[in-house]
Amino acid sequence: MPRAAQLARRFILEWFKAFARSRTQPHLADAGIHAPLISANEIAALAEQASLLAQLPVREVHDHHAGDWASRWLGRGLDFEESRLYSPGDDTRDMDWRTTARTGRPHLKIYREERKPAVHLVVDRGATMRFGTRKRLKVTQAARVAAILAFAASGQNGVVGATLWSREDETLPARHGRLAALGLIDQAAAACPPQTDPAPTDALRQTDRLAILEESLPRGARLVLISDFAWLSTEHESSLAQLAARFDVWAIQIVDAAEQVLPAMGLVRFHDMASRQDVWLDTAQASVRSACQIAFSRRLDAQAASLARAGIHHQRIASEADDLVALLAHG
Repeated sequence: MPRAAQLARRFILEWFKAFARSRTQPHLADAGIHAPLISANEIAALAEQASLLAQLPVREVHDHHAGDWASRWLGRGLDFEESRLYSPGDDTRDMDWRTTARTGRPHLKIYREERKPAVHLVVDRGATMRFGTRKRLKVTQAARVAAILAFAASGQNGVVGATLWSREDETLPARHGRLAALGLIDQAAAACPPQTDPAPTDALRQTDRLAILEESLPRGARLVLISDFAWLSTEHESSLAQLAARFDVWAIQIVDAAEQVLPAMGLVRFHDMASRQDVWLDTAQASVRSACQIAFSRRLDAQAASLARAGIHHQRIASEADDLVALLAHG
């Protein structure tokens, strides 16, 4: 491992160990419940994954922070984009005299501005995300995805902010640099004890949350929604479409293996968060497992269709997936 990478890994480890020491566990028996979702060692490993992601060719960005990446916005910059006819009021310092002489009509040079990438991560830490049957909870995988994207953005000289959706939402303002990414990751990886059922008004709350994002983020920022999208329904399509019209929106859906294929566990009691009722299912029966698989598959297809109609790029990631770089590289 190169010395620079070793120093970066040591810095991250020490930083998170200091945070871990500053937290007190209320009871030894509850230590697992109240522990951070991601350990310091895993954060360091994710930073290494992010360094690989940051080396991949970057997408165009759309925001208005001066910086290093090419933007869709045209204006005064270093990269010549095109010539167009002169209009009264244009700055004559940008005259394209060669084209003007060749065509006999006044032309202006247009440049592509250099922009600093602005990324805003939304990490869903709600009740349905605090579930997992394999290596980790869905919310833990969401925190891991956020960590890689935050590190990658800071490594590309970008600014990164976040919104954490939970019982009490928290917004972290956009900041620049590795320390900002570390602070964001620490918040996204905070302990997630089990929660009670979502309130009946949660669907309305999601609409409000999406409206807040539209109002508060700078036009052209890249918005990454990391969730299981259990809340998503057709009533959210218009709000999502408005977001997609203003931002580059990327929806990353975290799915647990047991949701896709129900394991054979015999007679099991399930709790339906929507109806707040308990349901007994005999999972030993193949017909029961098949019906659950078909129902969940249809739900996933309906959610994907809603996101597609809203104009949002959508990607699914399994909660047990370890190597996230290959999954996120083409997002």
